[in-house]
Amino acid sequence: MKKIKIFTLTFAVLTSLFFLFGLEIVPEHLQIQRILDSAVPNDVIIIFNSGGWGDTPLEKAEDFAPIVKEIQETLNDWGYNSIVIPYNRTKNNLAGKLAGTKDFLNSFDSSSEILAEDLERLTAGLPDKKIIIAGLSNGGAFARETMEKISDDAKNSIYAISVGVPFWDGDSQPGNMLQLTNRGRDSLSAGEVRDLLLSLIETPFRWIYSKVNGDDLAFAQAFQVPGHAYSWSSDMVGPQIVNFLEAKLR
Repeated sequence: MKKIKIFTLTFAVLTSLFFLFGLEIVPEHLQIQRILDSAVPNDVIIIFNSGGWGDTPLEKAEDFAPIVKEIQETLNDWGYNSIVIPYNRTKNNLAGKLAGTKDFLNSFDSSSEILAEDLERLTAGLPDKKIIIAGLSNGGAFARETMEKISDDAKNSIYAISVGVPFWDGDSQPGNMLQLTNRGRDSLSAGEVRDLLLSLIETPFRWIYSKVNGDDLAFAQAFQVPGHAYSWSSDMVGPQIVNFLEAKLR
């Protein structure tokens, strides 16, 4: 019994050390030169950050891609050409998920530092361009952490739209940033514990039900919190974003 306890304790310690020090955040960088080349004919660069793990492709992000599309159409109506650049915070494998968990627990300190450095280089290489970081849920928290690391000079060209940031990320308000919470009706942003627990209990059943019906619903997508859905047509979303962009870009 004593040997089992020693083995268990040793395993726990080694696992903890590996988790804390052995996993580095290696997001897919913005590939600066490629963007410098592709962004030449565009006035605005939109950095897309999905919710959850941050590895959802733009074309599959049904909860946020429509809003990003409307942002592009709004900019087009104002005479701005734009390009959307997805930013993956984690690799889509076990090591990536573990590293992403570590970064999440550290309030995205590592990955937001990487993105901030990339954006600083972008603004240096493209001084006449505007950059918008758009993020949903965890992606919104990540966008806010990134904005807090951007220098004052670079912030003249960088803006952020943060949607549905979870309550545990705090309530800081960096400059040049719009934060949306469906006017406080988002239970995840407001920290409504009862609603969150109920949603958590319902998630596995909703996920199984979707599989039975042949729907390709990811487990994270099955976690549906009251007020955490955002639609451009809502007066709490579309008009707020338009007013923000108009104040910053026009």
